[in-house]
Amino acid sequence: MWVSIWLAVIGLVVGIGIGLNLPVFLPAAYAKYLGIAILAALDSVFGGIRAAMEENFDNLVFLSGFIGNALMAALLVFIGDRLGVDIYIAAVVAFGVRLFHNLGVIRRHLVGRKNEAV
Repeated sequence: MWVSIWLAVIGLVVGIGIGLNLPVFLPAAYAKYLGIAILAALDSVFGGIRAAMEENFDNLVFLSGFIGNALMAALLVFIGDRLGVDIYIAAVVAFGVRLFHNLGVIRRHLVGRKNEAV
């Protein structure tokens, strides 16, 4: 279990390092899409880490959630742009709540493990 968590963390660090060193220019019109995509990806990754720590991780659930969240968020941004309404804020709030909930569960799991070892 810990090997997969460390691989995920290493992959995240390597991905951030590559992303910061590549000169990628994004038009301002796509900024909302990128922001939502990053939140959807982080939500799926931390949900996967939480599931791995609880020992009920399933690749199919992870991949379907990752793709489904990204598509639904992009659809919300697209529809909101067409209507002239910031509907994407609903996705930001939903992903933010889930992200912080997953981080809280991961933190409690790690702290609980540490207290058990002492």
